[in-house]
Amino acid sequence: QVQLVESGGGLVQAGGSLRLSCAASGRTFSSYIMGWFRQAPGKERAFVAAISSRGVSTKYADSVKGRFTISRDNAKNMVYLQMNSLKPEDTAVYYCAADSGVQFHTTRRYYDDWGQGTQVTVSS
Repeated sequence: QVQLVESGGGLVQAGGSLRLSCAASGRTFSSYIMGWFRQAPGKERAFVAAISSRGVSTKYADSVKGRFTISRDNAKNMVYLQMNSLKPEDTAVYYCAADSGVQFHTTRRYYDDWGQGTQVTVSS
């Protein structure tokens, strides 16, 4: 099991940038695929990005490709989501999640552990 705590959310104007961080506890962090999801009001929680256990491979939702970058630092038990060129439609609560599997998943049911979320609001 991994405990996850997100930070870095806030209010930003369209076109701006934010960097989300996710601090993980647990000695097996480096064995997990890590993902970011987001949930806008009235909508389902949706996949944003994922990164392999060693950070070699990544996967992105089409809506964020070229704008968002996921990364991790296993020595620090951290995962990051750099968000550039933000749009109002990126407004959501962003969640960090851990997947103990061996391949990328884009649906939430495969992820074992979740953080509490951090709010990102993009104004037009």
